[in-house]
Amino acid sequence: MLRQLLLIPFLTIPGGATLAKTEPPAPATPPMDWNKAVDNFAHKMARKHGWDSRKLIQQLHKARYQKSIIDAMNRPAEGMPWHGYRKIFIKPKRIEGGVRFWRENHALLERAEKKWGVPPQIITAIIGVETYYGDNAGKYRVLDALGTLAFAYPKRATFFAKQLDEFLQLHREEKIDLFDSLGSYAGAMGMPQFIPSSYRAYAVDFDDDGKRDLLHSTADVIGSVANYFAQHGWKRGQPVALRLRPDQIPTKVSDDMKPNIPLTRFTAKGVKLPEGAKPSDLGSLISLEQKNGMEHWLGLRNFYVITRYNHSNLYAMAVYQLSEKILEKMQDDDKHDH
Repeated sequence: MLRQLLLIPFLTIPGGATLAKTEPPAPATPPMDWNKAVDNFAHKMARKHGWDSRKLIQQLHKARYQKSIIDAMNRPAEGMPWHGYRKIFIKPKRIEGGVRFWRENHALLERAEKKWGVPPQIITAIIGVETYYGDNAGKYRVLDALGTLAFAYPKRATFFAKQLDEFLQLHREEKIDLFDSLGSYAGAMGMPQFIPSSYRAYAVDFDDDGKRDLLHSTADVIGSVANYFAQHGWKRGQPVALRLRPDQIPTKVSDDMKPNIPLTRFTAKGVKLPEGAKPSDLGSLISLEQKNGMEHWLGLRNFYVITRYNHSNLYAMAVYQLSEKILEKMQDDDKHDH
């Protein structure tokens, strides 16, 4: 979920796995106004939430400034052309990992689909794109990531100060460890990479143990991803996207991410809509840069919902295409088994 750093939902670890205790990068010298910014934030949180300001100041001063986090924020992968971006995610290892994850969690994925309407391959692909099914859930302490971005990254300081506030509340509500929890350079946690605000808003207790645990419970991870999609308008049984030929693109259509083009504009050009799509529905034109020119797709409502997880058409297309490859391999394997 990377542009959702601007609105990221998550980062979590499933399957009972624990976040690896990898050593974080060595901290660099913080900016001169770091201590003042930490103290001001702590006093504000104490007033807002009634916390002990002295204790909170002590806790927040354990956050370590990480220059590598600032560097990572300034070079997101979504700046790549599609043909380069796709190679990162649509590869045999990630497809095979998706099949394995689906088989290992078949009952949970089926239960999530029944409840929220989100297909297993979509939930699986999200987790595959985000963290390679939990293998790469982040090496930074969440406190360091959010502290660095809240106190030393003016461009997004307001957003990440809110995420630090939400993380402190998660620590209180869900007993998430304040100092040892690891995540991405943007403070996203666990297998599904939920940022703290998304964790608090959309995480669910899918294993009924009384806790919403995206760091250790695969069940909670699967349920939370499905709930996130459902809350953002996923339509059960509806298609996601349709590849277009150049002659099927009407003139003067916007390249806006939001579905705002009546599909009649495309059916008039001879586009055969996929099952479940109606001419009265709205879609969006997605243009992707290949080495030898542009590739065009019609994004439907569910494609837009994927972009709510990460505000990028590249990201959503990677998730969709990975999900299709995983489904295809599952079906092929089942055929050979029989």
